[in-house]
This record gives sequence, C-alpha cells and structure tokens, in this order.
Amino acid sequence: MSQLPNSGRHPVVADLHARRRDDWQLRVADWITRFAGSMPFVYIHAIGFAAWMLYCEQSPWPTLTLVVSLEAIFLSTFVMIGQNRAAEFQQLKADHDFAEEELELKTNTELTRAIHAMTTELHRRIIDETVTPAERA
Repeated sequence: MSQLPNSGRHPVVADLHARRRDDWQLRVADWITRFAGSMPFVYIHAIGFAAWMLYCEQSPWPTLTLVVSLEAIFLSTFVMIGQNRAAEFQQLKADHDFAEEELELKTNTELTRAIHAMTTELHRRIIDETVTPAERA
C-alpha cells in the first residue's frame, strides 16, 4: 500500500479536511453538529426549557412545543448532513483504497510474471548445462 503523507493521515482524509476548511458552510455545519452532540448542549437545553416552563409564560406548552419542534427539524437536518458527509468520506476512501489495491495487484502480477520468466530461463540454462553433447544428439 502507498505511504501516507507526513501528517500520518489517509490522503482522502487530508483532502476532505482541506475542503471542509475552505468552505465556511461546512465549518458551520461541523461546529453545530459537534456542539449538538455534546453534553453542554443537553445541559443548556434542560436549563433553558425548565426556565421557560417556570418563569417565562403562564401556559408555556404551546410555544415551547413549537420551539422544540422547530429545533428538532433543524437538528435532524444537521444529522442528515453529517450522515451524508460520512457516506461521502467512506465512498472516497473506498474508491482510493480500491485504486491503490488495483495498482498493487497489477504490480504483483508483473513481478510474478517476471519471476516466472527468470525461473524458466534459469531452469533452461541449468538443464542445458547438465545435458552432455552426446545426450543432446
């Protein structure tokens, strides 16, 4: 298999990180996905919802339900974005690995053919040296 770059990362990973670094939308989506999947996100929401229910409205349920539903819609969208990015990464990595394996298989096949040709030639020369001129006639 080919050598990894100096960073020690798979070439597809390095390319993907470079693309994400260059696209502000992907950076924002990465940040939101990273934050939404953390415990601080859970704590903030638990405290925020409790405060809303206790202090903000006399009948908090209709508005709170609306807010939670809207947030769920957006968060599910970010989950799908993350899944799409993960699938894209896996496909890119699989394509890269397939190409590398094909190259390695081709190289191994060429080496095997060369070894076979050398072995056949060596065998022919050894047999020719051990056969006496009288045996050849």
